[in-house]
Amino acid sequence: MYRRIRDLREDRDMTQAQMGRILACSQRVYSNYERGDLDIPTAVLIRLADYYDVSVDYLLGRTDNPRTNR
Repeated sequence: MYRRIRDLREDRDMTQAQMGRILACSQRVYSNYERGDLDIPTAVLIRLADYYDVSVDYLLGRTDNPRTNR
């Protein structure tokens, strides 16, 4: 499960359907990403990281530091 993408979305009071539109996918596909039923493609991970201004490692739970290394 990709808990962080759900938490970030909920922190911004956004629905899964709204995030699906931002990512050009359906609500169902986005829901599958959040639940971990589908692996998130690299391009989508990068778009999510850019959208939330966090690192991909943060989204994947590899670090607790949300800052990017730009």
